[in-house]
Amino acid sequence: MKKDTSVKWEPKDPSELDLSNVRAAIFGGTGGLGRAISRQLAERGADVLVVGRTFRDQDMEKIKFLKADLSLVTEADRVANEIPAKYFTHFVFTTGIIAAPKREETAEGLERDMAISYLSRYVLMNQLAPHLGESLPKDGPKPKVFIMGFPGSGQTGNPEDMNSEASYGAISTHMNTVAANEALVLDATKRYPNIATFGLNPGLIKTDIRNNYLGEGSILSRTVEWIIGWTHQSPADYAKKICSLLVSPDIEGHSGAMFDCYGNAILQSPGLTPEVVDNFMKNSKALVVRALAKKPDETASKVPV
Repeated sequence: MKKDTSVKWEPKDPSELDLSNVRAAIFGGTGGLGRAISRQLAERGADVLVVGRTFRDQDMEKIKFLKADLSLVTEADRVANEIPAKYFTHFVFTTGIIAAPKREETAEGLERDMAISYLSRYVLMNQLAPHLGESLPKDGPKPKVFIMGFPGSGQTGNPEDMNSEASYGAISTHMNTVAANEALVLDATKRYPNIATFGLNPGLIKTDIRNNYLGEGSILSRTVEWIIGWTHQSPADYAKKICSLLVSPDIEGHSGAMFDCYGNAILQSPGLTPEVVDNFMKNSKALVVRALAKKPDETASKVPV
């Protein structure tokens, strides 16, 4: 990843931040990095809505919960209709897994990693972004959206096979979600001038995101996560760095910027040309339309968000 020297911002210690004017929705905020960010924001006075499957922060008065299974496009559609986007200052998308060794499919006919790690975000983004912050003062900062993935890593994916029907490999399929999420940032930057949209690349951090690939509770999974936990920053450490970025006035005019695990601005992946981005959006819409036409089985999704 190459640094983007055109974007500079001044980090602040979280203890110096007063976030009482922040109202944030964290999609995937019930675990991993999303939960760490939610707690960090709430501790600084922000009102936080977390969207996910299992609520773990009943001790935090400033955190509210909306239960949802974001492996299903129909659930993302429902959530989009329940969230009053006009009152929010920030959206943060952290929901994600890594594809399994063998292809998994949701009841809606979608490859599971693509459904959870990207298509749920696509649905929520395109339904909520036009209304984000509509009730906020017009002379204030723009509402901000942060999309977590691995932007700037050079992945261009294959927008012609987003559902991994022509071929399947766990890593190649997941890299398709990586490229799609970066494309979503780039598309939103042009499509929604009323907001500022950014990409986040947290790098390797010990979470449960690899369970679907390595096997939850397996010796391999425990070993890998132990090594990552020993050699890389923790979710709480990352959240402390990123909390300051989320509210920094310095990034106001830099919609479309991407940031690495330390909050440094990085350049976008060069292969994601406007044509490739448009192709991702076109095929995303086709998959969502197809999925919404199906009625999901209540027990279809087994992957925790």
